[in-house]
This record gives sequence, C-alpha cells and structure tokens, in this order.
Amino acid sequence: MKIGIIGGTGREGKGIALRWARAGHDVTIGSRDGERGRQKASELSQTAARPIAGGSNTDAVAAGEVVLLSVPYGAHASTLTGLAEGLSGKILIDITVPLKPPKVRRVQLPDGQAAALEAQALLGDTVHVAAALHHVSSALLADPDREIACDVLVCADKKTVRDTVIELIGDLGLRGLTADSLANAVALESLTPVLLQLNKAYGAGEVGVRFTGIPESSE
Repeated sequence: MKIGIIGGTGREGKGIALRWARAGHDVTIGSRDGERGRQKASELSQTAARPIAGGSNTDAVAAGEVVLLSVPYGAHASTLTGLAEGLSGKILIDITVPLKPPKVRRVQLPDGQAAALEAQALLGDTVHVAAALHHVSSALLADPDREIACDVLVCADKKTVRDTVIELIGDLGLRGLTADSLANAVALESLTPVLLQLNKAYGAGEVGVRFTGIPESSE
C-alpha cells in the first residue's frame, strides 16, 4: 500500500515509516521543510534496506492512499487546513494527542473533545479519519527489530476504514483492536497523559496497554 506520513521526520513518524517500509509498503515521509524530508528519507532507507521517499508534507499526502498525521497538537489544525484538499477521498490516521505542556501528565480535552474529532470536523465527510497509535512508545517504534507487547485501539466511523487501519497496525508488529466509532477517540487520547504519569511514577519509559480475554479469532 502507498502510505504518506505527515510529520514523518519526528520520533513517532520515523519509527512507523521504518516498520511499514520493512513490511513492504511504499512509504513517503513529509516535513514542513521538503529538503529535510528528503534527507531523513535517505537515512531511513539505509536502515530499512528498502527505499523510503521524502519531501514536503504536501508530497507525502499526494503519494499516499492512506495518510498518517504525526504532528504536535499545537500544529494540528493549521497543518490539516493547509493539506485538506489533497486529503479528500483518503483515509487519515490521526495519532495526535492534545497535550498541553508543561502539564502533559494531565488530561486536558480540547474544545472539540478529541483531536481526531476536530480533524473530522475540519476536513469534512470526504476524508475518512481514524484515531490510533496513541499508546505506543516512540522509542519502541524506533527499533524495527524489537517486539512490542502493546495493543492499539482503532476508532473510525466506518468498519471498512477500521479494518484497513487494523491491518496496517498488524504490519507494524502490533495487535490492532476495534474501538468502534470516532467518538470513542476521546477515551483513547485521554489515556495517554495517564500513561505518561505511570512512566514517571515507576521510572519507566515504555508503558503501554494490553487487553486480555479477547479470543484470537476476534482480533
């Protein structure tokens, strides 16, 4: 599958790009600075032993059938506004968490209740927004050879969109689970500050989430 990553030169974006490239997908990483995107893509290609393309965020959107958004919440609305036209008709996987530094270990819901819901409202019905990957450490993602014992909850209003995203989550080496409609992204995004607090409280850096009691045939 052709995948574009907006903000693909950041910590999460780079790790996800590596893993998807190794799984056989055609990945393009984007950056606000197109030259930086091309430079980082060249470096990642050597690590992945497979070509990864790079350029501007606009280039990444144009190249992807599915597009992943990996930017800080402060840049969320402005980034989407500039890319809205190119996202029409595509699946957008929004991994944004509405953290408000310096109190990143406290739940602070945005005006739209969740970043993913704000994205859907801003982009309209021609873009299929899914919320996912809020609870996986960027340090774990950055090591493509490391197994990650973490589940990924996926929200989207259409089952076909959830199924596509869950399959892509599997290609990252993670277990994707349906969390139903996009409205439930409020719960997903709200849990991340709690995980950050657990990291601090227990001196960890890679706290994740794992669900029990789910039959293998239901995954």
